[in-house]
Amino acid sequence: MAKTHLESGSVIDGFTIGGLAHKGGMARLFEVTRPDIDFPMLMKVPELGQGIDPAMIVGFEMEQMIMPRLSGIHVPRFVANGDFAVQPYIVFERLPGKSLYPLLDDLPRAVEEVALLGNHIATALADLHRQNVVHLDIKPSNIMFRETGEAVLVDYGLARHLQLPDLMDEEFRLPYGTAPYMAPEQILGVRSDFRSDLFALGVLMYFLATGKRPFGDPQRMKGLKKRLWRDAIPPRLLNPDIPKALQEVILRCLEINPARRYPTAAQLAMDLQDLSKVTLTARAEKLKRDGLSLVIKRRFNPDPIELLKPAGAAASLANAPIVMVAIDLSSGSETLADALRLTVSRIIEKTPDARIACLNVLKIARISLESDLDAQGNNKHVARLVQLKSWAEPLKAPEGTVTYHVIEAVSPAQAILEYARDNMVDHIVMGARANSAMRSLLGSVSGEVAATAPCTVTVVRVRGAAEAAE
Repeated sequence: MAKTHLESGSVIDGFTIGGLAHKGGMARLFEVTRPDIDFPMLMKVPELGQGIDPAMIVGFEMEQMIMPRLSGIHVPRFVANGDFAVQPYIVFERLPGKSLYPLLDDLPRAVEEVALLGNHIATALADLHRQNVVHLDIKPSNIMFRETGEAVLVDYGLARHLQLPDLMDEEFRLPYGTAPYMAPEQILGVRSDFRSDLFALGVLMYFLATGKRPFGDPQRMKGLKKRLWRDAIPPRLLNPDIPKALQEVILRCLEINPARRYPTAAQLAMDLQDLSKVTLTARAEKLKRDGLSLVIKRRFNPDPIELLKPAGAAASLANAPIVMVAIDLSSGSETLADALRLTVSRIIEKTPDARIACLNVLKIARISLESDLDAQGNNKHVARLVQLKSWAEPLKAPEGTVTYHVIEAVSPAQAILEYARDNMVDHIVMGARANSAMRSLLGSVSGEVAATAPCTVTVVRVRGAAEAAE
C-alpha cells in the first residue's frame, strides 16, 4: 500500500526526494532528482489520509491517465507515474517562476497586459484542445509561463480526455470545478465541450481587467446556476479604461450558450493578438446588465444550450459496448474470481471494442460515522482500488479497455443499478454467493440486480468444482 509520509532523502523508483515545494489540501509537491534526468522535476503525491474526498483519488487517476498523452511546450513535460499499490505519484517538469495567482494581489491590470496574457493562454488552450483534452479548471493558479513566454497549463485532475473514459463523470453526479470559473454547461454536468475552457478564460480576463469576479464566488449549486440566466456587469462599467474591443472579446467568452462564444481557442487568440481588428457588436456598447424581462425569460424559458460534439470522439465512446463487472472482493472465493475472469475474457475476445468497467461497492453504515482507514492505517478506497487492479491483471486486456471504480454506498445492489443506469451500461457481469445460508441472511445482491437492471445481466455461479455462467 501507499506510504503516507515521505521524507527528504527517500528514494522511490530511482527518484530522490528533496524539499517540499508545496502542500495543498489534496496533494503535496516535492522536488526530486534522478541521475539520468538533467532538468528540474516535481513529484506530485496525493493525500490519502482520513477525510479525503474520493473524487480527489479519482481525479489523480485521471491525471495519471492524461499527462503521459500530452506533449508540447504548453504542458509540463511528463516523466513517470507511480502505482497506487506501492506509492501513487506523478513526476513532471518543474517550471521556473510562479503562477498567475500572485497577480491577483494587484488588480486591475493594464489593458495591454490582460490582452497579452489572454492571447498566450488561448494559444495554450488551442494546443491542448488539438490533443483532445478539455482542461475544465482554467484559473490563475493553474497557469504558468516558460522563460520564453509561452503559457503552460498545469493540474489535470479535473480534465477530460475525449478519447479516454471519463471516470469523474461516471462516478460522481455533482459537477466539479472552481466555482468562479465554471461554464454554465459544466455546472449542468457536461464535461466534453472545448468552449467551457474559453468561458473560464473570459472570467479570468474579466477579473484581471476589473478586479471583480463576474459571477462572484458561490459555494452552493443555487448560486452557481445563477449564471445560466444572469449576465455579468459589463466590464467597462467597472473600469472605463477598458476599450470596447476588449469588452467585446470578454463578453463573447462569457456567453451562456457555448454556440455564441468563440468556436475555437485559436480564433480567440487571434482577436486578442490585435484588438484593433475585433469586430464590434452590441456587446461592446453595453454599459448595464440585461433587463429583468430578459433575465426572467432565461430563467423560466431558456434557449437550448448547443453543445459541441467533436467529430468521432463522442461516437467512438457511444458505439463501444460497456460491460460492468461487479466484483465482491470480500467473498474470498478464488474459484468464483476465476469464473468471473473467464466470462470477461470471453467477452473481450468476442467484442474487442468492449469497455470493461470493474466495480466494487465499499459498503458504508447508514448512520454511524466510520473511519476512512483500515486497521493498518491504509485508505479503504485506495486499498479496494489496488485489489480491483490486481483482480483484472490476469485478463491481459489491451491498454485503456479496463477501468476501475470504487463506489461508497449503503446498498451494494442499488449502487450497482445506479451506476448501470447513469452510465448506460450494456451488460452486467457479477458473481452469486455460493453460501445459501449467507444469501438467506443477507439477501441476494445478484438477484436484486438481475430483477431490475436496465440491461442484460450475467450471474456467474460456481457449483462445486464446476464453473457456469447463467
